[in-house]
Parts: sequence; structure tokens; C-alpha cells
Amino acid sequence: MQPNGAWEACCRQVAAPDSEAKHVSSKTADPRPATPEEQELARKLEEQASLEADLAERELRSANLRAELGAFERQYLHFVGSRYAELDELKAQISESLAAEQPGNDRAARAAREARARADETKSVAGEKSEQEPRKFEASAELKRLYRDVARRIHPDLTSDRDDRARRQQLMADANQAYEHGDETRLEKILTAYEHSPEAFRGEGPGAELIRVIRRVSQVRSRLAEIEAELQGLLRSDLYQLKIRVDEAENSGHNVLQDMIAKVDEQIDLARKRLVKPARLGDQAPLSR
Repeated sequence: MQPNGAWEACCRQVAAPDSEAKHVSSKTADPRPATPEEQELARKLEEQASLEADLAERELRSANLRAELGAFERQYLHFVGSRYAELDELKAQISESLAAEQPGNDRAARAAREARARADETKSVAGEKSEQEPRKFEASAELKRLYRDVARRIHPDLTSDRDDRARRQQLMADANQAYEHGDETRLEKILTAYEHSPEAFRGEGPGAELIRVIRRVSQVRSRLAEIEAELQGLLRSDLYQLKIRVDEAENSGHNVLQDMIAKVDEQIDLARKRLVKPARLGDQAPLSR
């Protein structure tokens, strides 16, 4: 039986979308081979992505080390530094008392001035002792993930636009501060605010994009070298060496800070006794650190 006209029309309507899809597909498929410029752009984009991932990890390591050292320094100053400040203040008072008893003794006067200067310096470094005991810095996995995302997206060395770079520098400074305080919410807000800003959108041709990517790669490489130098400086610092010593001792069940505190407390007790009845300048036994 031959199909009637209505049936033929229905079949044509059903078949149309498939034929139209093939027609559209043939139009959208670009058989043109990539130009050398486009191939180079693709290679540079891969290199940029790899370097940006490396940069985010290095920035995280640097931020983590700075936060750990900062927390350790606050602990040290809270428990040990404040005691050294007290000890140096007592020493200064002893020297000043001796100098007052011997107004014509230049040596005593000089010793008093030097002791006072040292006490003022120690007090300035130690700062005011806080009521709350400082805590160690321990970053959660989520905090690290958020910081990596911020560094990958917002790092100043990932843009060549001057205004955008300045804005990113401020945001990264905020992110570093948020990381040191363990503030995950703040890191999320920083990332979201930038992602939805007008500066986050750029649209240009492949030629301009290639130039921009090449410059970004150069910037990222320079920043990686800077981070490495910063890390080496931190790892060679006296503060880091002391932290390593304390950490290793703790792992062996020994508390180095408590030993240091006990030693300084003994010297403070001795200094207080001397202040009550100061000896003559030549008779003083040294109060070593």
C-alpha cells in the first residue's frame, strides 16, 4: 500500500532534524589545520598551566612556613622572650644602682648605659605579653585547598594588566593574612569576589593571547625564583633552626622551651637578689644567657 500525502509529510518532518543536524555539524566542524601560531599558543598554554600549578604549590609552602614560624615566634616571645626582657630589665636596674653609688666611675656609668639599651631592645622585641597563650599553626586540608585555588586564580604574576595586577597584589596580601589566621571563610570570599569581578573576563584574538601567555610564563618563572630565594632565607634563619631543634626534641619527648624557661627563671631569681643588695661592680658574677 502506497503511503498517502499526509504520511509522507510526517516522515519528512521527522527526518528533517537529523539532516539539519548533519548540515549544522558540517558547518561547525573546522577541517582547517591549526596555524603555527595556534599550535605555539596551545603549547604555551600547557606550559603556563603547569607553571601556575607549581606556583600555587610553592606559594602555599611559603605561606605555610611563614605562618608556622610566626606562630612559633609568638610562642617563644610569650614564654621565653618576655622572661629575657624581665631579666635584662633587672640587670639594667642593678647596673644603674651601682653607677648611682659610684658617680665618678666612668666604667660603671658606661655599663649602666649599655645595660639599659639592651633592656630596652629586649623589651621592644618581646613586646607586650598577651594574656592568652599563643597556639601552634596547623593548616587544615580545606584551608590549603582554598589557598591553592586563590593562588592559581588571583596571583599577581598571572596578569600583565597594571590595574588588575595591583588589585591582585592586595587580594593576595589579604589571602596570606587570612591563611595565617586559618580563616577559610575569608579565603572563599576573596576568591568569589574576584571571580565575579569585571577584571576576571578577557576576550582577545589568538595573536594577542599568545603574547600575553608568553609574558605570563615569564612572570611566573620569575616569581618561582623569588619564592625559592625566600624559602631558602627562611630555612636558613635562626628562628627556623630553633624551631627545628624544638620540634625534634618534642618528638623525642623533651621540651626545649621549658628548659629555657627554667634556666631564665633561675637567672631572674638571682638578679632579684642582687638588686636587693647589689655587689660592687668588680665583684659581680656574670648573669649569662
